[in-house]
Amino acid sequence: MRRSTRQERDPDLGILAVRLATRVQRELYARASEHGFTDARPRHGAVLAFLDAEGTRQGELGRLAGRNKQTMGAIVDELERLGYVRRETDPADRRAKLIVPTERGRSFMALADGLIAQIERNLADALGPEAYRDFRAALRRGVASLPAAAEAEAYPAERFSSKL
Repeated sequence: MRRSTRQERDPDLGILAVRLATRVQRELYARASEHGFTDARPRHGAVLAFLDAEGTRQGELGRLAGRNKQTMGAIVDELERLGYVRRETDPADRRAKLIVPTERGRSFMALADGLIAQIERNLADALGPEAYRDFRAALRRGVASLPAAAEAEAYPAERFSSKL
């Protein structure tokens, strides 16, 4: 059987994870666009999904999103140009900067939280509430069992292949 046919009939974990993320993001950003956020893109979620209303340091956002410093800097620059965030001096350490949502950023974050909650309710309706709770719990355990991005970069591939 051809690999493409096999993956189409019985997709592996990587394909399933990408399909789930892609479909959630497609739904989220299409619906956000209907509410006037036509410039928001899935890559912006690396910042906006983790951003606190009072601001968050860029390094912390990178850690939470599993993205490197350069990628986070580019995303923050873009969000700043689009009017979703601004950089402010961190009052706890004047050498550091906080990424703070603007009014537009806070509006998007509130809308996105509601849209994600609706997507989750729809999925719970499709699977059934108990199956959805089990799915989320299993997904959390599975994610926790794999190395975070920083760990994966810090250790050789052999460390992880022994688990396979």
